[in-house]
Amino acid sequence: MSDSDSDSGFDSDSGFDSDFPTTDPLSPEARRLCDAMTAGFPGPGDARALRAAATSGSGRPGPAVASVSDTVAGGVPVRIYDPAPGPADRPLVIFLHGGGWVMCGLDSHDATCRSLALAAGAVVVSADYRLAPEHPWPAAPDDALTVLLWARDRARALGCDPGRVVLAGDSSGGNLAAVTALRAPGLVAGQLLFYPPLDASMDSASVETYAEGHFHTAAHMAWYWDRYGGDPEHPHVSPLRAPDLSGLPPALIVLADCDVLRDEGLAYARRLARAGVDCAVQLHPGVFHGFLGLQLPAGAAALRAAGAWVAGVRAAEA
Repeated sequence: MSDSDSDSGFDSDSGFDSDFPTTDPLSPEARRLCDAMTAGFPGPGDARALRAAATSGSGRPGPAVASVSDTVAGGVPVRIYDPAPGPADRPLVIFLHGGGWVMCGLDSHDATCRSLALAAGAVVVSADYRLAPEHPWPAAPDDALTVLLWARDRARALGCDPGRVVLAGDSSGGNLAAVTALRAPGLVAGQLLFYPPLDASMDSASVETYAEGHFHTAAHMAWYWDRYGGDPEHPHVSPLRAPDLSGLPPALIVLADCDVLRDEGLAYARRLARAGVDCAVQLHPGVFHGFLGLQLPAGAAALRAAGAWVAGVRAAEA
């Protein structure tokens, strides 16, 4: 496992430096955004209110790509982004959006998918999987697997190499990407996980450290887990509980330092590395959960780095 930020405080043996600063760990720009977003975001308990808030913030335009088309993949709505004509061996990214498994969709993550497609030179297939609580676990991971199989089967027609399929997702979508990699490791060449929830027990230190005051609260995360359903011990709910991670595809795990989910991501990276999986970690200081889609320098930098990583993914062995 490698860490792209030598100043991140991460150490593979001892974890984080215990000497946390007494000042606000968020950058001034991130703090202003965090407070503004928190003021307009409902507390946990009302899925309709949360969905309305998520929809109201999904209008940020993304960069232009060569083509965008909507279709249906085995019953699951998808949106396909092709950045520009390219070689026939391009990577193919299956993107699974975040939103606590209860909100967001194709439109909320449109700009992110466009940016990732351009940065990676890859076709991106964004999946509009079924949401909880109307469709609890295992509806979402089943939809994710359906889209993976559908897209991989059509990779050549999309101008991509079926051996260079990458599962990607942010937040709850990162969970679904990790779960899908566990379910079909031989079909995937890489997994790109942005600040994923990986253990329903929520017993890591960062849950307490960043429980409040950093937009994504511990109370919200607990409510999302409860609405999602499933056995918290099951590895297809909590990938960190999987007994064996060997044989999984290479991973890039991108984390926000000021996030209740930070330590779960680090723990998963350690376990992947110990299982012999090629795993890199990018830990971004001074930002909070969800920074990827925000107008912050760290968000743009994370997308550029993720794109470069996807572009370098090698074809999975048959």
